[in-house]
Amino acid sequence: MYDALIARPDDLAQFRRVARALIAAGAEPAAVFWREGEDRPLLGAPPPSGTVALSVPAAFLRLAEDVICHRDGARFALLYQGLWRLADGERHLLQDAADPLVDRLVRMAKAVRRDLHKMHAFVRFRRLEAKDGERFVAWFEPEHHILRRAAPFFVGRFAALRWSILTPDGSLHWDGHALASADGVPRAQAPTGDALEDWWRTYYRAIFNPARANAAAMQAEMPRRYWRNLPEAALIPQLLSESATRTRTMLESAPATPRKRIRPVPPPALPAEASSLTDLGSQAGACARCLLHGPATQTVFGEGPADAPVVLVGEQPGDEEDLAGRPFVGPAGRLLDQALAAAGIDRSRLYLTNAVKHFKFSLRGKRRMHQTPGGYEIEHCRWWLDRELALIQPRLTVALGASAAHALLGRRVSVMRARGRVTLFRGAVPGLITIHPSFLLRLPDAAARAREYERFVADLRHVADLVPAIRLAT
Repeated sequence: MYDALIARPDDLAQFRRVARALIAAGAEPAAVFWREGEDRPLLGAPPPSGTVALSVPAAFLRLAEDVICHRDGARFALLYQGLWRLADGERHLLQDAADPLVDRLVRMAKAVRRDLHKMHAFVRFRRLEAKDGERFVAWFEPEHHILRRAAPFFVGRFAALRWSILTPDGSLHWDGHALASADGVPRAQAPTGDALEDWWRTYYRAIFNPARANAAAMQAEMPRRYWRNLPEAALIPQLLSESATRTRTMLESAPATPRKRIRPVPPPALPAEASSLTDLGSQAGACARCLLHGPATQTVFGEGPADAPVVLVGEQPGDEEDLAGRPFVGPAGRLLDQALAAAGIDRSRLYLTNAVKHFKFSLRGKRRMHQTPGGYEIEHCRWWLDRELALIQPRLTVALGASAAHALLGRRVSVMRARGRVTLFRGAVPGLITIHPSFLLRLPDAAARAREYERFVADLRHVADLVPAIRLAT
């Protein structure tokens, strides 16, 4: 009898290591006792130290990623049964949906994915003032062990905020740059409300459609177990009771007069062609071609030698760039400097600019939160980028991120699929696409961040191989 102890309830990597060792030792599923936790006394022999290379279908690995997060204590034993049968020659096991083991694993995986969807939808942050500034804290009670699985979603959605998600099983804390985990906490330690909840309830009341109200469907999508964490839940009984009256009132009301269509205001006339980057930068300082010039502090024009052999194009200035009036001086710029040095590139030989020259942001209290520029801003700012490239005539132009690639190609493109390959941008300009350094700052996992950083440095080394003139002097 083997005693297989998995320290963390959702640790698929440890489960795979232990399972390979057990299969190498010929341990049948009935001879393995699976448990979770740390530092517990063994009830049988520990798993053997040997291992074996296993080849299993990719579909089983995807299934295991979900099932390992299920709260059912039998999940390790069930996954091991499936792995044992696959290793024993049942290569088409997962194609038999009627198999009791496959059916149970699939239902467990669906339950985990549903719980993950509910967490994405029903986490509500409360704003707190701390000594080191504002922080947004949320309480959630997941049905399964999904906290770490949910982390990338919240980091990507709220990358610029400092936030914490508290659960009974564990906690996540994001400081704007790195993600940390901690022990779970009781619900009594979670915040109960803030000034934004009245605004949220007003918004929910405004978007509630009485004509489509269906109490059964609503509770199926928003089960009552989540209601106590939702500020809008207190409105639901009243809104449902009023729905029939409100619907009847809308049907009996006279149709409203259609609003007149407002024609868009054409952008200001383009300035005369500039003969130098200095003149072009002066013209851009007064640019009002889109609405971003209003809230922004200033235009952030490109920077670098007029004969630069390589131009790096980013997305838009950030908060620090907007205040300083220079590109790539904030956190992403400092990471870019580090990567350039690692790739052996002299930044002073590069021209650095952005697809959009004004900072696009939204206010969250006193903080200015980055917003991705849309196609409208990219299109109206493209005139300045085209003039920069026409004056510099670089040997290679590098797009850092999706917005820069959009501006240079004139269409959207997947950065991950297009990165690293030499291509032609609009106007037959030789170019190359890679990630924006801010992408690295948003990655929650340290190992993934290190891996993607090395890929970014490799892309920059490729640029130096194509244009050796930008290399650091040795």
